[in-house]
Amino acid sequence: MFDFVRKHTKWMMGLMFLLIIPAFVLVGVDGYKRINASGPSVAEIGKHAITQADWEAAHKMEVERLRTSVPNLDPKMLDSAEAKYATLERMVRDQVIGQAAEDAHLTTTDARLAAEILKIPGVRKADGSIDRDAYKRFLVQRGYAQPEAFEAALRRDMTLRQVEGGVTGTSFASAAVSDALLKALYQRREIQIARFAPSDYSAKVSLTDADLEAFYHANQALFQVPESASIEYVSLDMDSVKKSVSVNESDVKSYYEQNVSRLSGKEERRASHILVSAPKDAPAEKRQAAKEKAAALLQQVRKAPESFAEVARKNSDDIGSAKAGGDLDFFGRGAMVKPFEDAVFAMKKGDISELVESDFGFHIIRLTDVKAPKPKSFEELRAGIETDLRNQLAQRRYAEVAESFTNGVFEQPDTYKGVAEKLKLEIKTAANVVRNPQPGAAGPLASPKLLEALFAPESLSSKRNTEAVEVGANQLVSARIVQYNAPRVLALAEVKDRVKERLTAVRAAELARKDGEARLALWKDNAKDAKLGNAMVVARDQLQGLEMPVVEAALRAPTQPLPAWTSADLGPKGFVVVRVNAQLPRAEKAQEAAARESAQVAQWLAKSEGDAYFEVLKRRMKVSIKVPNPLEAK
Repeated sequence: MFDFVRKHTKWMMGLMFLLIIPAFVLVGVDGYKRINASGPSVAEIGKHAITQADWEAAHKMEVERLRTSVPNLDPKMLDSAEAKYATLERMVRDQVIGQAAEDAHLTTTDARLAAEILKIPGVRKADGSIDRDAYKRFLVQRGYAQPEAFEAALRRDMTLRQVEGGVTGTSFASAAVSDALLKALYQRREIQIARFAPSDYSAKVSLTDADLEAFYHANQALFQVPESASIEYVSLDMDSVKKSVSVNESDVKSYYEQNVSRLSGKEERRASHILVSAPKDAPAEKRQAAKEKAAALLQQVRKAPESFAEVARKNSDDIGSAKAGGDLDFFGRGAMVKPFEDAVFAMKKGDISELVESDFGFHIIRLTDVKAPKPKSFEELRAGIETDLRNQLAQRRYAEVAESFTNGVFEQPDTYKGVAEKLKLEIKTAANVVRNPQPGAAGPLASPKLLEALFAPESLSSKRNTEAVEVGANQLVSARIVQYNAPRVLALAEVKDRVKERLTAVRAAELARKDGEARLALWKDNAKDAKLGNAMVVARDQLQGLEMPVVEAALRAPTQPLPAWTSADLGPKGFVVVRVNAQLPRAEKAQEAAARESAQVAQWLAKSEGDAYFEVLKRRMKVSIKVPNPLEAK
């Protein structure tokens, strides 16, 4: 068969050409994409489809991002149907806005992207350039291995913001609209309440064994012991690598000789300056005038150096140092903007510089003193040098040891004895380990990635070592299940007291609600019999220690006529009867607070207009989400 193909290559290529080209003509490239799409579509935006696989991958990335940025977040919240649907809605929104940006030919230039990156806290240096090391740390913290991926995502986000910004950026709230909304939102009401607490009705609850058994069987999830495991694990981190690293005495001495000046401390210099202010964005004429003024002052102090302090006091625009005759005290490298620093550290004591231009204007600098660090002895620096060298050697060796660790836990999948002996690691154990990180958990067992690998189906069934999981910077961990305890429902005999306590609370809350409803009906007809607390004034920003549902019920109650009666069912916390005595205008606010509230109203309106525009785009692009919204299902 293969000989035939080799002998008739040209003929076979022609046959394939005849078969494939018509298929592309009939189905099209998009058709092949649809055929190869992974899974059914869960949403469609025009011709673009979001598949089940796309959705799952995006949600997984979102979960990892949230786990990294909010380590204490309950993992169950991330796996809920509501959280997954929210991810799908964001995907749809990005597609819709992205298509609108493409239709409008909107882009983000490299210059705007660079300016946005420089806004990241800690990334911008004093001279306005980017701090590469700080930028790398920022990327690692957000899970980006390469800057290109982050910059592509940021560029897209900035482009998408242009679409909505065209609508929300032009939104405004007039004083009349703002005032009307704020009056409605922050209106106040004088109320009195009567609280019916379940604890006051507990003694009235009578339960039979049949009641307990029925509640137990209907609510078994409340009495379930979650799955758990006893495990053993090994961890490789930088500290364990350092223990295996030794430092030679000769290397320590050589390092000392080469770095003694640096290790002894930084040189500091003291300078005075005269600043003629001219911001970098000032008009050219203003900067030229400032330069000419500075040049005249330079000539003046050059002729009479002893007058420098007096000239600085009278002419320097740096108010802080001018009072001290321009004195800036001692400073080291990195404390001043680069042009200023370069000039100072190139001068000799007593020198007066040429004009030095910076973003602030033009400087005349006089170097008044130099403080050179006193060289430290070898014995003073030995411990620090050994630590530095050990850290450097460990950093270089970590990659090699990490590979050995990764191979070791794989090659002997049912024991850690070999890898522990080879790399001098401790085999640790833990009991009652559960699938999700527990509050207060620390170390490897607080890592969702490790627990996910540990409780994966293959790991559960085989009880073999997990792969080496990176749980932190320079930290690899592998774990294996020694004993697995499946989830089980505790027998009624084991939890009878808990069942009784829970059912009593439920029945007591029911009695509290029924009594509250009955009293409400009576008091509406005969308010004189009402037993209410002291009057208080409440508002949405003035809760007076009450639960928000109580305040909302009071604010929603019709006020024609007054007094008005309403109630709030707090479920297990009881039932509250509310009498509204008076409706009051919103409290007067200070001018600054009122301005903030008006700005908040403008933001609300801008968001509403942005959402409305998004709905228009959805209809225009014929968006269809095929998955039911779990919130609507409830």
